Amino acid sequence: MSQPALALPPAAAKKVTVATLASYKARGRRAVFVTAYDYPTAVFAERAGVDMLLVGDSAAMTVLGCPNTLGVSMDEMLVFARAVCRGAKTAFVVGDLPFLSYQVSDEEAVRNAGAFLTAGCDAVKCEGGARISRRVRAMTDAGITVMGHLGLTPQSQAQLGGYRVQGKTLAAVQRLTDDALALQEAGAFAVLLEALPAEASAYLRERVDLLVYGIGAGPHVDGQLVISHDILGNFVGDIHPRFVRRYADLDLQVEHAFRAYADDVRAGRFPASEHLYPIDSAHEAEIRAARVSAPAPGWNGGSAVQHASA
Repeated sequence: MSQPALALPPAAAKKVTVATLASYKARGRRAVFVTAYDYPTAVFAERAGVDMLLVGDSAAMTVLGCPNTLGVSMDEMLVFARAVCRGAKTAFVVGDLPFLSYQVSDEEAVRNAGAFLTAGCDAVKCEGGARISRRVRAMTDAGITVMGHLGLTPQSQAQLGGYRVQGKTLAAVQRLTDDALALQEAGAFAVLLEALPAEASAYLRERVDLLVYGIGAGPHVDGQLVISHDILGNFVGDIHPRFVRRYADLDLQVEHAFRAYADDVRAGRFPASEHLYPIDSAHEAEIRAARVSAPAPGWNGGSAVQHASA
C-alpha cells in the first residue's frame, strides 16, 4: 500500500533561533525535537520540518555500540556535530556535552562548549542543576547558549539507581524545580526534562521562565524530544522506553535488504547485466579474444600469502 505524500516545508524556511522557539511557546505551538548524529538524518529531518536537532551523547549507544552514554568522547561528538550541521540549514542544533567535558572546570566547560559552536551548533546541553550552575554561568557569560537537562540524567544514572523515572513525589519535584531555577539564574534558555510523570513536568514548567522540553515527560511541555533511532525502529539494543512510539520498522527492512543482497551475490544474480558498465563491442571482442588466447594462470592469492609470511 503506497504511503500518502507528505507536505514539505517551504524551500525558503527561516533559520530557527531562540527567539523562534520563544515565539512557539507564546503561541502554544509545540517544538519538534529529534536526535541526529549524521548528515543524512539531519537532511531527512530538515525535509520533514523538524524544529530542533540534538547531537546527543546517546550516540555512544545508538552509533558506537556502548552500553551507556559515558563511552563517547568530545572528539567523537564533534565529528557527529559537524556532520549534522552540514545537513541542518534551518533547524536549531544543540550539541550534547559528553561526560567529563564540562564537570572539571569552568575553563574546560567553556572551551568544549565553544568547540560545538565552532562546529556549527547553535547551543549546547549539559546535565545537572544547581551543582553545575557555576559551569552554566561560565558558558553563558562567554556568549554560549545553554540548555539544561534534569530528571533522569544518563551520565549520572548510576547515582540515580539506574534508568528510573524521577520526580515521583512532591518533594522530588520541588527539588527539580529548584534545580531548574538555578539553571535559569545561571543564564540557561531552556531545560530538557527526562523520564518524569506528566504532572511533575507541568508543576515545574509553571514555575520557571525557561523553555521546557521533554523526553518521556508527558504532554505539558513546550516540545517533545525522541531519539531518532527509536522513531525509526532501527536501534539494536535492549532499552525500549515506555514513552516511545515507533513510526517505522527499519531494523527489519535493513536486515531483509542485507539478506536479499547476500542471497543474490551467492547465487550469482548480482551483478546482473543492467549493473555492468558498457563497452564498445569491438573493444569487447578484442579483450575477449585476448582472454581466450592467453594461458590461464593459477590463483596468485596463495603465493602472495606465502611471500608476505616469508
